Amino acid sequence: MIVDKKATLGDLYLIPNLLGETSVDSSLPPLIASIVSGLTHFAVEDERNARRFIKQLCPEKVIRELSFLTLNEHTKKEEIPPLAAPLEAGISVGVISEAGCPGIADPGADLVARAHVLGARVRPLVGPCSMTLALMASGFNGQRWRFVGYAPIDGEARKDTLRTLERDLYANNETQILMDTPYRNQKLFDDLVGVCRSETRLCVASALTTRSESIQVRSIGEWRINPCSLPKEPALFLLGTS
Repeated sequence: MIVDKKATLGDLYLIPNLLGETSVDSSLPPLIASIVSGLTHFAVEDERNARRFIKQLCPEKVIRELSFLTLNEHTKKEEIPPLAAPLEAGISVGVISEAGCPGIADPGADLVARAHVLGARVRPLVGPCSMTLALMASGFNGQRWRFVGYAPIDGEARKDTLRTLERDLYANNETQILMDTPYRNQKLFDDLVGVCRSETRLCVASALTTRSESIQVRSIGEWRINPCSLPKEPALFLLGTS
């Protein structure tokens, strides 16, 4: 008799989190709550945030009865197998990052890779992803784009990186998407406006899906004439062409 290995293992659910202070109904399909209601084990980036999020999704769920394991940027490779142990025991696990989709600019990929090695089903769920939302709203090339993550902190290294990204934009017609921590948003904006060509277009998308959402697209030349003052909220910066 052939045994379906997947049938003996738990499933790994990749559960999108909200991007900011907004209602669950406005950002997530009902299926998310339905799945979370049936899970007891979670691998999370931040336990306090995850508990709050689960309570929003499933008010009736008894949080103290749930099992939480930490999966964040400090998690080492050798710590991944214990996180996957419930899957081997036939218990499904939900992965929750602090915001957006696990594994996309957030922890989760290593656990997903382990699940594939074990032969467990990996189930990505629909939800908000700041990169794709910003790209959709930018009017830039959505066929070829690159998310480069955080810009370097050092001033000259940062400026050199921005110049390289702009060269790649024109050489490959490739939209460039980058970010920084909220308290450095203004510095990154100022550096982009300072080093990029006047004709290059810059989209600044902040606080996506929340009440304070702002999406503005102008040429660098226009930004120099009318610069903006950025809030200390999550933001993405996209370089594109007209």
